[in-house]
Amino acid sequence: MDKLHLTSKAFTHNGMIPPEYTCDGTDGNPPLTIRNVPAKSRSLALIVDDPDAPRGTWVHWVVWNIGPDTTEIPPNTAPRGALQGTNDFGNQSYGGPCPPSGTHRYFFKLYALDISPALKAGATKAQLEEAMKGHILEKAELLGLYRRR
Repeated sequence: MDKLHLTSKAFTHNGMIPPEYTCDGTDGNPPLTIRNVPAKSRSLALIVDDPDAPRGTWVHWVVWNIGPDTTEIPPNTAPRGALQGTNDFGNQSYGGPCPPSGTHRYFFKLYALDISPALKAGATKAQLEEAMKGHILEKAELLGLYRRR
């Protein structure tokens, strides 16, 4: 069986994220395509973060309880029925790349879970990671890069 897979029509793995999906554009999430979700999955979770931020890893998006039958996350849209956590901008939404200097890496990490985490909207990345421990069936990763002009 093929492994869980995450791609985007907006950029390739290790490619540049278009400015449209950053603080220099609409600041909305890029389109994402999900493939090969394991049959035993009860839900999906998505964490987007930047380990190159000056003060340590910066969290851009935390989303969970995404339906396992989800194949597309349209641009500028949270997955239907999913819950969003609080990012490091202090919002319960996607916050686009906005590096203060240089080129930063943005990791879009998708998890197939055997549970639907019982967290309330606004939970943090750390709380979601704790809830997922021992429940990750598979993980997929999409890496995007961004440098402000």
